[in-house]
Amino acid sequence: MKEKLHQLLPAVFLALFAVSRWPGLFPPNFSAATALAFCAGVYFRGVAAWWLPLGVMAATDVALNVFYYHVAAFGSYLLLNYAIYAALIALGKWFGRRAAFWKLLGGGLLGAVIFYLVTNTLSWLQDPAYAKTIAGWLQALTIGRPDWHPTTWEMFRNTLGSGGLFTALFAGSAKLTESAESPADKTAGARDEEEPEAETEPEETNA
Repeated sequence: MKEKLHQLLPAVFLALFAVSRWPGLFPPNFSAATALAFCAGVYFRGVAAWWLPLGVMAATDVALNVFYYHVAAFGSYLLLNYAIYAALIALGKWFGRRAAFWKLLGGGLLGAVIFYLVTNTLSWLQDPAYAKTIAGWLQALTIGRPDWHPTTWEMFRNTLGSGGLFTALFAGSAKLTESAESPADKTAGARDEEEPEAETEPEETNA
């Protein structure tokens, strides 16, 4: 039973992320996105760690833009978001699945902080409503634009809270079910995380 649950975890993670994006279901910026990207780097193997979470993000973005917001299906601004999520996947790979639960929780929170700092710094740089000064940057990180609600600080609170909650859920579920893996699977997983050794050059043939 545990083995089946462990094998289903990636699909559960992705489905939970997709549901969390439904508008109005959670407070603004309360999403599993940063936690999914980080935990995909931790637990997904090979290229699936990249294309699965980013593919689901792109698919849900397109669906929301077309069927809910009624705007263009895809915008260049989304590429910046995906670049940040790719960085969080790389962060998860750096932590690795053998990291302790509390370290993974800290990594998930760090990912939420990185997302907050980068996205709001980009908003400060691109939005003419912000003065291009230290004071304007601090405004972008805290209260945001006066004509926009909720404030940036409130959205950061939601990003940090959801990042911690979903990372704890994803990592905790993986830790509880990882005993279902066979020793061979665990050894293979460890080998996947290690750098491949350089191939030895073939011996020269006799003349």
